[in-house]
Parts: sequence; C-alpha cells; structure tokens
Amino acid sequence: MTDPTPCYIGVDVGLTASKAAAFDAEGNEIGVVHARTPRTAVTAHRHDVDMVALADTVMSLLADLAGKLAADGYVPAGIGVAAHGNGLYPVDASLRPVAPAIASSDSRAQHIVDEIAEEDALRLARETGSIPWAAQPSVLLRWLRDAEPEAYAATRWALSCKDWVTCQLTGVPSADYSDASAFGMVALDTREYSATALELVGLPASDLERFPPLRESGEIVAGLSARAAELTGLPEGLPIIAGCMDCVAATLGAGGRALGDVTIIVGTWAINGVVVPAGTPAPEVTLSALMPDTATMLAMEVAPTSAANLEWLSSSSVPHGQVGGVPATELLAEAATVPPGSDGLLFLPFVNGAPEHPAASGTFLGISGMHRRGHLTRAVIEGVAQYHRVQLDRVLASGADVGDRPWRLAGGGARSEVWAQIFADVLGRSVRRQLTSELGARGVASLLPAALGHDVAPWSVNDEDDLCVRPGPAREAYVRHGEVFDRVLAGMWGPWSEVERYRTDS
Repeated sequence: MTDPTPCYIGVDVGLTASKAAAFDAEGNEIGVVHARTPRTAVTAHRHDVDMVALADTVMSLLADLAGKLAADGYVPAGIGVAAHGNGLYPVDASLRPVAPAIASSDSRAQHIVDEIAEEDALRLARETGSIPWAAQPSVLLRWLRDAEPEAYAATRWALSCKDWVTCQLTGVPSADYSDASAFGMVALDTREYSATALELVGLPASDLERFPPLRESGEIVAGLSARAAELTGLPEGLPIIAGCMDCVAATLGAGGRALGDVTIIVGTWAINGVVVPAGTPAPEVTLSALMPDTATMLAMEVAPTSAANLEWLSSSSVPHGQVGGVPATELLAEAATVPPGSDGLLFLPFVNGAPEHPAASGTFLGISGMHRRGHLTRAVIEGVAQYHRVQLDRVLASGADVGDRPWRLAGGGARSEVWAQIFADVLGRSVRRQLTSELGARGVASLLPAALGHDVAPWSVNDEDDLCVRPGPAREAYVRHGEVFDRVLAGMWGPWSEVERYRTDS
C-alpha cells in the first residue's frame, strides 16, 4: 500500500468568493473547491458579513476538500488562511460575534475619516505606512462605539476576516503582521502595535488590548480544534498558521517577492503593489503591509474598482432577486470584437465606490444607439485598466523603487488575453500573466513547509516569456483614452455628489 503524500492547504476568503485549495510539495495545485462568500449589502455604503455563515462556509469547503484529498491519497500537513484585510469582525471573550462583521468595501464611517486633520493623517502614514480610511478597524471600532455601544462594550477581540476564520479553526484569537500593518496599527520601526490610529478617531489607547497578539504570518497558532475536526473531517491537532492578508498572499502566490517587483491583481479589489524595504520612511501610498520576509513590505494602492465591475455587468441582466448572469468568458469574447476606445464609450469603474472617492458610483459616458453589449464590456474592462493605471501612477510617484522586470498581472485580467493586452497598452509596460487560478490560497499555503520544518524548496512560478504581453499597436490610442479618462474623472465630483445627495435623501 502506498503511503499518503503530504500536501498543504490554503484558504482564501474574498469578498465575493471563498476557496480552499491544496498544493503538493512543489506548489502544484492538486485540488480546489469554491463557494460564494456570505455577504449582505444593506445599503450602497453598508456591506455586512454574516460571521456564522462565513465560518460554516469555510468548514464546508474544508470538508469537501478533505474528502477529495483522501480519495486521491493525500494527507494534509497544515492549513493557512488568507482573507480581505481591514473591515471589522468583532467577537466577545468566547469568540462569538457581537454584531455582523463589516466588510472592507464598507464606507459607512467615512464621516469619521473626514474629521481627521490632514497633518494627523500624515503622521499615521509616516509611522505605519498607511493612511486613515473608512474601512480601517480603528475607524469602524469608533463607529461601533457611537452607533452600537452595547456591541462595542461586548467586543473583546477586534479581528480581521482571516483572524475570524483562524480562530474558528483553532479556538485561539490571533493576528499577523501583514493584516495589522495594513490596518495602520503597527509602527514600522518597532513592529509593535501603535495607538496612533485609535487616537486619531478618539478611541483610548486601552483599545489596543482588543487586538490579538501579533505573530509572524508563518507562525503556528495552534492545532485544529476538536470541533473543527468534527466539522471538516480533518485530523484534530492539524497545525494552523497565523496566515496573511490576501493582498500579500496573492503577491506571494504570483511570485512577487523581490525588492522592486510590481504585482497587479485584478480581483474584486484592484491591488497594485510594489515590494519595498520594510521601515520608514515608507512610500506615500494608501497602505503598506509587512511581508513574511521581515526585511520587506508591500506598498499598495487598492480599491474595490477592479473585476467586481465585470461581475456586476455579468449579473445585471438577471431578473431582480435571482443569481447568475452571462459568463464573463462570453462577455470578454464579445469585447475582443470591439475596437480600442469602445467607439467612444467610457466607463468609470466604481460600482462599489472607492475609499478615495466616497460618493463615486459606476458611470457610463457616451452611450449611443450604436452601442451593444460588447461595447459595454470593453468599456468596463478598459475603465478598470485605466483606474489601475491611476493607482499605479500614485505608487510610482510615492518614492517606491520599481525594478525593470515585467509587471506581474494576476486575476481576471491575466486569464483573458484581450484584457491582458489592454493592460499592457494602457500601462505602456510589459506585463507577465500569472495564470495560477488560486493565487491567494497558494501564497498562504507556501508558508506552511517552512513553518512545519519540512525540507521543501521554495515554490516557483511560471516566468516563461510566452506569458509576457507587451504594448501593441493600440498603445497610442490608449494614451489618448487615458487622458480623456483622467479629465472626466476629475470632473465627476459634482455629479456624483449630487447623485449621492439624491440617493441618501430619498
């Protein structure tokens, strides 16, 4: 009888979908299961998460994956979890939710951020590498104190999404440096919690005690609890590491580990990061997250302005109250038949808003009777690429040193040839498509062999040149398209604010 082969499990909880995947000792994907992430958009600005339903979803995914692995002769060696950063998952001392979680796309607390003086925001950025914004745990904890004081009082642990899932697996509250630093809660020079973010929103320094002790991303927190083992069919005591923020995990999965590496992730959120030395002075970006390699961090511009826009278009034709939609592959095939610039149709990719544009909404401009669904799709993916460019321009202007290597393109934009070419043309840079389907799960799982003391070579990625997409003949057209995009974007504050007043007054 053949001995079971060890494998490593990564869980990746996104705002839209949750995944559990297993990888062999070389980092090859050997099994993956998916489910929709339980989430409720209460209003345009309030995005709640049912924490119990989320935990049940992850347990169900792990149970499904465990069955597949056992049937194929694999035995799991450990689990790591990655998930969206920021947001707030509040629990009591018994690790029970005290209120619905708040997703990182939520903007209900924008008014609190608006009250922070610019010099104070800069002080936080200098200390932690991250600026205040509406979905930071500190800001949301202040909102909870004001709006739901009983829940605030009952909150023993202010967790991230990844930490909520990890504590459900282990029964132990934990936090890691990548998540906590991206919260603006870790002083980069000392690598310790800082009360500055709490101070800026009027919370006492004692609220730092609500955040779990910091661990390295690859540090083992505890073994799988008896309850989680019963629910998943995985062995009790299976090692669980602290895990990391999904932006960091996906960057690791895409191979963006070296100083100067740029990784563009086209997911629910637009993630545009460059690996820089850890410490101060930090590049002037929206947020910085410490990497598992203690000498580096990921300087990022991020916003929920990426593939979620295509998902919205996919589902927009479905009758109200139903799920489903036109497959993205079908929409992208139609977009490939439309010329650059979508025959004068422009799209601003803000169906989920953006931290830097609180009133923004998804906006088509230039619609005429000649436009069809392929035009709408191409305009959407062009708009997404252009806003990635806007964010990457900020990264380049931040002081971050960028290497000469092709930028890594991952997520939906990498899997589509037409979209990858649009990215290369819009950015004026060569991009290397990373086609691994579960980058976040792979990235966090890649931390397991070292954590477990296994003699395994670091996992590599496919850097074959045939995956490199270079700017093509449409580059000139997209330069002009970008100029128009920027001018239109700058002129939308008034219309968006007017619509926001209409929406909130109705």
